[in-house]
Parts: sequence; structure tokens; C-alpha cells
Amino acid sequence: MPTLYTQADKNIRNSYLLITAFLIFAIGVGWVFSQAMDSPGILVFAVIFSVIMSIGSYWWSDKIVLRMSKAKEIDHDSNRELYHIVENLCITAGLPLPKIYIIDDTAPNAFATGRDPDHAVIAVTTGILQKLEKSELEGVLAHELSHIGNRDILFSTIVVILVGFITLLADWFFRASFFGRHRGRDSGKMGGYIFIIAIILTILAPIIATLIKLAISRKREFLADASAALLTRYPDGLAMALEKISADKEPLEVANKATAHMYIVNPLKGNGNGRNWFSGLFSTHPPTADRVAALRGMG
Repeated sequence: MPTLYTQADKNIRNSYLLITAFLIFAIGVGWVFSQAMDSPGILVFAVIFSVIMSIGSYWWSDKIVLRMSKAKEIDHDSNRELYHIVENLCITAGLPLPKIYIIDDTAPNAFATGRDPDHAVIAVTTGILQKLEKSELEGVLAHELSHIGNRDILFSTIVVILVGFITLLADWFFRASFFGRHRGRDSGKMGGYIFIIAIILTILAPIIATLIKLAISRKREFLADASAALLTRYPDGLAMALEKISADKEPLEVANKATAHMYIVNPLKGNGNGRNWFSGLFSTHPPTADRVAALRGMG
């Protein structure tokens, strides 16, 4: 039977294995495209452009998401109970107190953002405050604090850089191939093979990169669940919260596909909570039933 510690360790290992595979895949795709186009300078430019764009997102994404979510910051006097729960969990976790925001929406949900623990934000909906018991709310807040403590924002930023890099390269190669800027026509048999491989990767690479990104996102959710259980010492609190949030059929009005991955449960109801294998590949979150089973299997 897995313990809290073995579950967290397992998810950490799986996450780093996935991102290592992602790095190898990105390097391989970049090499094939640069060989096919005989333009290593374009490869360098693609890397620099992707990094600059992603770093900008890393520094300002929290402000953008909070504005999109119509979240309002609160202080101690605005909601003392919520403030004290977050404060006590932060003391236990050894984390700085994040800014706390409330989204005026009756659909229960929550998310965390911010580039590091010193610039972190936790946002919860009015619905989650109304519909969850205190132990369940503690589990949710511990999950979001775990995302902060586990540096998931930084981790996901690295993945975004890689996905953007691969997608950009695929698009550039596709456009360049129409103008004959490749080696397949004049570099012999080997050049022809490389060009064919590059054409195949142009189609498949963005899809594969997205699937790896989603797989990493699902692993980080499992890790945050395990870390939250370690923090509260009460896995059932988070398990019951996940069941209630998933069972609630009201969609979160301020959520969209760009921000759905940030929430504790997919806010676009009807997506990502089923157990269908194929649809699960394109889900930002693991099936809720699997998350609950993992939490209740922890000793």
C-alpha cells in the first residue's frame, strides 16, 4: 500500500522522466528540421524567440489570468476564516503567505499562480467557500499551496517553452518547404530521407508535444494531491472536496480552454473527468475517480 511519501516520490520521478523525454524529443525535432532546411541559424532564432515569449508569460501570466478571472484581492478583515486557513497552512508548509483572491462565481473551484513562492497567488470562487466543509476547503488550499511549493508554475513554464519551440519549428519548416528551402532535392538519398522524416514530424510533432505537456500536467496534479495530503495529514478532506467539485454541474463562467489547466478540477464541466482512455490523453486533469482512489489509498 502506498504511503503519502512514496506517492509523492513516485509522482516526482514520473514528472521528471516525462520532461526529460520531452527535452530529448525537442532536441531531436530541432535537429531534423535544421538538417532538412540546412539552416542552423533558424533553429537558434526559434529557440531565442520561444524563450523570450515564454519568459514574458512567466513574469506576467498571473496578472493576465487574475484579470481574465475577474478575481478581487482580499485582506484579513475581508474574510478572516479563509485568511487564517491559508495562513496556518503556509506556516505548516514553511511558505510565504500568498496573496488571496476571490472570484465571484457560484461554481466551486480554485487555482494558484505566480512565478515563485514569494510572488504567489491563490484564488478561490465564492462557490467553493459556500459548498465545502472546512476540512475539505483546507484540502483544496493545501493542494494549491503544494503547486506553489513544488514550483509547478516554473515547471509548466519550461514545458510551455518546449511546446512553443516545437510548434514554431514545425510551422517554419512547413512554410519553408513550399519554397524549396530544404536539402531533400539536392543532397542525395540521405537528404531525401531526412526531408521525409521532417515532413512527418511537421504534422506529428506539435500533437506529440501537446500530449506530453498534458501528461506532465496530469502528473503534477497527482503530485499536488499527495503533497496536500502530507500537509494536512487528512487525505479524505481533499478526496471529498474533489468529489463535490466534480459532481457540481455548474460551469465556471470566467474559465476557458487557455486557463482550464490551472484549476484544481477542470472548470469546463463535462471535460476531463471521465475514464475514457483516448479522451484522457487530451485532458489537462487526471480522472477525478483516480485522484480520489489515490488519496484514499494513502496511509
